[in-house]
Amino acid sequence: MPMLDDDMTPDMQRQAGPKAAWMVTFADLVSLMLTFFVLLFSMSSLQMDEWDAMTDTLTQTLNPGKLTTVAAATAEFNIGTIFRRQATDLDYLSGVLQRGVQEDELLRASKIMLLDDRLVVALPGDLLFPSGKAEMPDEARSALFTLGSLLRNVGNQIGVNGHTDPSLPSGESGFQTNWELSVARSAAVANALRASGYTDDIIAFGYADSRYGQLPEIDEVERAKLGRRVDIVIFPTVGGGD
Repeated sequence: MPMLDDDMTPDMQRQAGPKAAWMVTFADLVSLMLTFFVLLFSMSSLQMDEWDAMTDTLTQTLNPGKLTTVAAATAEFNIGTIFRRQATDLDYLSGVLQRGVQEDELLRASKIMLLDDRLVVALPGDLLFPSGKAEMPDEARSALFTLGSLLRNVGNQIGVNGHTDPSLPSGESGFQTNWELSVARSAAVANALRASGYTDDIIAFGYADSRYGQLPEIDEVERAKLGRRVDIVIFPTVGGGD
């Protein structure tokens, strides 16, 4: 409870009086200074260009940039998710195929040749197809499934080339020329490899007997058998996906 003046002794009143008097003087001084600045402001003329510059400066200082929203990536593939397949070394792949074909009775008769720019697996046509036909029996399909399983995880580009001997197809074969027969056989082998799990595109060509003259001069019967072949060509480059 505050003490009233009547309750204060004369000594206490003398001590409290001078201490509170300075506040009255200070309040008067503040009031005069405020009045003085108001008077100065009312007498001055406002420069609009300076006012605009000042407001721009304050705006940029308090709000330096607009908040922008970055859209999230919606594409299925981007730089971080793209996986590029690698081609298998042909020297290594040649060794894998050499061991793999030895385990199959039909594929054991094939020839694997490692050239400078490709690996060639020459399949005997007489073991894959009946004479003059392009439909494979189940044994041939099973052999190609085994070969396709070895190539299933290979990223290299693969092509299939069909060849024939110079003899024309018989009338019962359904093919008028060796060109048609060689293309049909190469497509059949390519489809069998695709069915075994090789997912990349396969380039299929038919050469008929156009390269028969490049075969070595050996016994004519053996040379004709060699001419009726289907080559699986494996390139050192990466194949295209679907």
